[in-house]
Amino acid sequence: MTLTISLALLFGVGAFVLIRFKAVGLVAAVILVLFGFYLASTDARTTINDLVSGALSIVRSIDT
Repeated sequence: MTLTISLALLFGVGAFVLIRFKAVGLVAAVILVLFGFYLASTDARTTINDLVSGALSIVRSIDT
């Protein structure tokens, strides 16, 4: 059985856990979210997307 999880959901849960256990402050989390939104509108978006897609394809190939 294959389970598909959105990376946005996964990062959201991770951020919630970090804030909940005081590993990162709320202000730092908000700054990082805003940085992510601004980064998504730059030319680095395609490079980051390619890197994440490549890493995920490597992880998928390890499973098989």
